[in-house]
Amino acid sequence: MPYYRFTVPTGNATLAHRAEVAAAVTRVHSEVTGAPARYVHCTFTEVPPGGVFVAGEPVEGPRMVGLIRDGRTAEVRARLLHGIADAWCAVTGDAKADVAIFLHEVPGANVLEDGEILPEAADDPVAAHG
Repeated sequence: MPYYRFTVPTGNATLAHRAEVAAAVTRVHSEVTGAPARYVHCTFTEVPPGGVFVAGEPVEGPRMVGLIRDGRTAEVRARLLHGIADAWCAVTGDAKADVAIFLHEVPGANVLEDGEILPEAADDPVAAHG
């Protein structure tokens, strides 16, 4: 279920290293939650310069919105946030201060994957919810 969507301005290193970033995010998610790699989805959307704004001003740093199943502890969410940022920046060379990550939790009942509604994280024997 985790679905990680990257929004990346043209010219940012994330675009040149999509596969490596996706692999790094998948590894971190699996290590932190115990979920199998096959659960992790990553997509990349390129936007033109001036396509990402903070406080009304354009920025060059990429952003990522992650959808994860509800029920993770604050500690697990923090480990995901920092782990993903560190792994992503290690691949691209971006400074951690130049990326932004937003996690949103959704109930498993709101996700259809492989033709089935997902169980809640707490009820999934292969995904830690700690």
